[in-house]
Amino acid sequence: MIPRSKSISLIILSAALLPLPCTQAEDLGVVLAKLDAAAQNFHTTTATFEFDTVQTDPVPDKDVMIGTAYYEREGAHFQMAAHINSDNNHPAARAYIFSGGVLRESDTGKENDARTYTQAGKYESYLMLGFGASGHDLQEKWTINYLGPEVIDGTKTDKLELVAKDPEIRRNIPKVTIWLDTARAVSLKQVFDEGEGQSRICYYKNIVVNQPLPRSAFSFGK
Repeated sequence: MIPRSKSISLIILSAALLPLPCTQAEDLGVVLAKLDAAAQNFHTTTATFEFDTVQTDPVPDKDVMIGTAYYEREGAHFQMAAHINSDNNHPAARAYIFSGGVLRESDTGKENDARTYTQAGKYESYLMLGFGASGHDLQEKWTINYLGPEVIDGTKTDKLELVAKDPEIRRNIPKVTIWLDTARAVSLKQVFDEGEGQSRICYYKNIVVNQPLPRSAFSFGK
């Protein structure tokens, strides 16, 4: 059984706001159609990330992890990896690799320290959130509210509020907000609201789409 903190991290591991209430459903339809089109051409993504775990209650606290993420989708096969090189400004070598429905984790980034979680397959569609997921994929797993366009780091994004249809996911993460570059089917920012003053915020930069990934992307060191 995957520990709750691991499953949340797994699910987790993407100017002006101009809401248009009268045409919200039409705008959402346009966004999802763009994602459908972009997802057909999505194969790989590399991005640097900052992953903030924020607590506001009862005592304010914040943990920051920085690293590089890799995503690959070929037909029905999907895999992703997160290689962490900094944890609260201290050097780190932790790595998570998801492939073939199996999650592997190593605190040292080395193969002989890796732990395996074989029941991670049910989270695959959530791992794809904002990285290669089509509009149909999102609608299948989430109730979606379109919050309008917003510019992040000079890139126009569409902001979506998501509520999981799966009750188990919804208990752990009541709401997710994502900022999508729909032209590339990638996220620039994701906020996972866990309730009770807890949230996880992911920022993605230096995004490169459909370029060859390093051979080490989905493997641990020796």
